[in-house]
Amino acid sequence: MLGLSLPAFTILHVLISLVGIVTGLIAILAFVRGRWLARTTDVFLVTTLATTLSGFLFPFKGFTPAIGVGIISTAILLAAFAALYVGKLRGGARTVYAVAAVAALYLNIFVLFVQSFQKVPVLRSLAPAGNEPPFVAAQGALLLSVLLLGYLCFRSARRWATPAAIA
Repeated sequence: MLGLSLPAFTILHVLISLVGIVTGLIAILAFVRGRWLARTTDVFLVTTLATTLSGFLFPFKGFTPAIGVGIISTAILLAAFAALYVGKLRGGARTVYAVAAVAALYLNIFVLFVQSFQKVPVLRSLAPAGNEPPFVAAQGALLLSVLLLGYLCFRSARRWATPAAIA
């Protein structure tokens, strides 16, 4: 995979994903406050797309839930890119961007949680099958947090004008 061993590729994939998550949280929280962080947003979108696309390079046999999440994430990211770079966040494009950016961030964190419960021994011992109460509670808390963030982002998108840096 890209000339790397599977372990090296996995580390690169995880690092790109973590950069996407951190920059996504920063960019989206700024968006909620009516601030536009152009470079942070660019890094968020590019690294989130890179981690999504690089996920397709792992060896799979047949269709898996990971492939399904990757397909959905790619479509959501295309909407975010279009709203930002084609629609320039004008009018309804702000709302499309807000919803798509939060959804893309959610899927990235969702996968982080799933992988953490599968790979981190302490978490795996709490939920070996991935459907025990600690896993369900973690995913439930994530979903509630993202729904709140999504609502705030949606509301913010409807209130503020297109950032001058984009127009």
